[in-house]
Amino acid sequence: MPGVDELAARLAHVRWLGGGSGAGKSSVAAELARRYDVDVCSTDDSMAEHAARLDADAAPLLHRFLAMSLDERWVLRAPQAMLETFHWFAGEGFDLVVQDLLARPADRVVVVEGFRLLPALVRPLASGADAVWLLPTPAFRRAAFRARGSEFTIAGRTSDPERALENLLVRDAAFTRRLAAEAGSRGLVVDGTSSLAQLTDRVARRFALVR
Repeated sequence: MPGVDELAARLAHVRWLGGGSGAGKSSVAAELARRYDVDVCSTDDSMAEHAARLDADAAPLLHRFLAMSLDERWVLRAPQAMLETFHWFAGEGFDLVVQDLLARPADRVVVVEGFRLLPALVRPLASGADAVWLLPTPAFRRAAFRARGSEFTIAGRTSDPERALENLLVRDAAFTRRLAAEAGSRGLVVDGTSSLAQLTDRVARRFALVR
């Protein structure tokens, strides 16, 4: 892998859209693509493929997670333990995200989006105008999951769906607070008071897509 300075230069065409689950990252990225003809790279879409490529030395937390039952993952542990040991929240596999970006053509803007884009990992590769984190409030996140019909996509596969869902929501809220602290002025709170169009406007301005 090239050094940080070389990576930053080779990824100068990339805009980084991170944030908490349920914040609308994919929707904003799709709207940016429609408006400005940017390319979109979803890190959610590559999770399974990346997980299959990571061995236990490269991703020990991932392999511990894979060895757990669904109840061990989401019911039997405290949300804080879930937060501290979740592999993607710890940055495992981020080098594969970078490899994917390097493999894309560099002749157009690429918006890469997903919760795996952690501020500490992105910051060395992006200028101040190239990275934004969407920070959903707990109420907005739950409403978004409910609207998608995905509230129980994970929790519903456990022996105690209500407890698993509550654990997931508490964990995700803690993750968003961590992102807010690390992102600083690059964070945008998402609370439902702005429409998708308005939120996209704000992100586009941050990304300097609006001339």
